[in-house]
Amino acid sequence: MRLTPMLFLLILLVGCSTSGEEKTATDSETTETTFDAEETTEEKADIPPPPEYYANDRFRDVWVERLGEHTFRIQGQARVFEATVSWVVEDGHVELKEGFVTADAGGPEWGAFDFTIEVEKIRTHSSLTLVLFELSAKDGSHQGELPIPLY
Repeated sequence: MRLTPMLFLLILLVGCSTSGEEKTATDSETTETTFDAEETTEEKADIPPPPEYYANDRFRDVWVERLGEHTFRIQGQARVFEATVSWVVEDGHVELKEGFVTADAGGPEWGAFDFTIEVEKIRTHSSLTLVLFELSAKDGSHQGELPIPLY
């Protein structure tokens, strides 16, 4: 009868020490996972965020890249009459610059366009907005306007 309580005590001690070892292994696995997650976060910090895209029924995948203090590159696709993409930069009160660019295909196909503009604010606290549009062949009005904030 004395062997049974000792055997029980021995099993209890072995069981406790085994669960302690498993806990340690789990803790080290958690630590490794946390370390890897921190490493991944640091690596991602070096990668710039993806550009913001703008679209409507006549323009898609349009994005703006700032090249300098007053210089911007605009790329995207347009489905416009005779492949003519018209644009204007305004500050909410005044049209500062306007122009057009020809896409590589006209409507009803999607044509790619890529152009660079240089424009500077005339009012310190204003915001510049680029507006892409199609000129109506009928009356010259702006059709399908797509406003894009510059700065």
